[in-house]
Formats: sequence, C-alpha cells, structure tokens
Amino acid sequence: MMNIMSETTEINRSGDAKGTSVIVNAIAVLRTFTASEPLLGVTEIANRVGLHKSTVSRILATLEQERLVERDAETRRFRLGLGLIAVAGPLLAELEERRVAYPVLQELTERTGETSALMVWNGAESMCVEQIPSHQQIKHTTPLGARYRDAMSASVQVFLSEAPAERVRELLRSGAITATGVDDASLDAYQIRLGDVVPRGWAINYGESSLDEVGVSAPVYDHRGAVVAAVLIPAPRFRVSPEHLQVLGEACAAAARQVTTRLGGRPPKRGEPSHR
Repeated sequence: MMNIMSETTEINRSGDAKGTSVIVNAIAVLRTFTASEPLLGVTEIANRVGLHKSTVSRILATLEQERLVERDAETRRFRLGLGLIAVAGPLLAELEERRVAYPVLQELTERTGETSALMVWNGAESMCVEQIPSHQQIKHTTPLGARYRDAMSASVQVFLSEAPAERVRELLRSGAITATGVDDASLDAYQIRLGDVVPRGWAINYGESSLDEVGVSAPVYDHRGAVVAAVLIPAPRFRVSPEHLQVLGEACAAAARQVTTRLGGRPPKRGEPSHR
C-alpha cells in the first residue's frame, strides 16, 4: 500500500512540474511581444524563448483560443490579443496611482507639449501603466505595458536610486538591468549618478539609452516615504536643449510631487532611510 501511494505522489509531483513548465513557457511567449515589435512569427518567438517551433505553435494555439494572442490576417504572424485587457483590467482599475495621476499627466502634457507617463516598478524593470501622448506630430510615446530595463532609462534610475547599493550591483551584474561595461569602476560611477537623483528631484537620460530620445523622470512617494511610481517625460532629443531639459525636469518633479500629495504620500526627509 505504501509503495502505491508513493508512486501516486510521484506522478502528481511530475504532473505539477509539467504544468508549471507549460505556464512558464506560455508567459515567456507572451513576453516576447513588445511595443517596438508587436507582430512576431512562430520561428521568431521560438528562437527568442529557446523552444521548439512545434511547442511554440501549441502554446500559441491555446493562447489564441483564449484570445490572449491573435493572428494578423495578412501576415499570419501573431500579436497580443484583446483578451489580455480583460485579464489586466481589474488590476489597472484598482491601481490607485494610475487613477490619481491621470489628470496630473494631462496637465503636464498640456504644459510641456511632450508625452507624459506613469511608471511602476516590476521587480527588475520599469513598466508604463498610464500615458498621455504629445499632440505634436513628432513625439516619443510610452505605450501601456512598455517595459524598460536599460540602466540609463530615466525611470529605471528613479527606482534604483532608492534601492540598496548591493541590490543595484546585483541587478546590473546579472544582466537583469542592462548596462555597458559592467565592472567595479562603472558600477561605482553609476551609484554616484543614482545618488544625484533624489537631491536633484529627477533623473536624466539625455540620449544615453537611445540617441534620438531624451527622458526625465521623478519619483512618486507613498505615506511611508517609499517610491511607488515615477512620472516620466520622453521627448525627441532635437527638441530639447540642455537648458530646456532643466525646464522639463522641474515640470516633471512638480507633477510627481502633485501625484504624491494626491496619494497622501510624503517624500522622505533628508538622510531618512528608504522604505522600499
């Protein structure tokens, strides 16, 4: 009797392991789609996630059935489906920072003429949860769900500026946050850069992650003085002189302070430890 029960337990464990593997693979497939590459074929996805094409095809067939992906009628390639909105809708509706920030972002875009966005931290990446696009013909946008992992991205700098130094080094050394030339000297220099964010009030990305784009971002705090979001202004570099960058930074920081106040939050006092 004991042997039969042991074998049954082993089968259940094996089934659980396979189920977990399928879920992880499905999530990996969904994460291959980005704002810059919304349409992907089976071979492209298979190469990126390291799975056989037949496995990817089966995963896509299931996701398509659930409307989590859909097939483009002309190219027969896949894109994310509207079913994902149904999944994410309740979360976005309950995300207080997003609701509170929306009118502030509208005002910020009207005042600066540039796109404004609200970013949240997703463990090892900055993610857009709200955006008000610029009315100008040439503009930079940050679509909902866009994720940033570049160390020089302004919003990434904001979130990392409140993280312990060892955590920052761990993220950069592991490649979870992408950076060029990760050695002790560059890590020290990056830490010094992060140390300037809080006293200045905003982080700067002057064409460092993308030559034609400028970004400024400022922290939003909760009632504990912890960073819970970041306001971001992305703009075409040709339109932003170093002098105008200061103007955008100040406007971004003022908007972030306004969102903080609306949330009932408070910036940490000088010298106060981070609560993140």
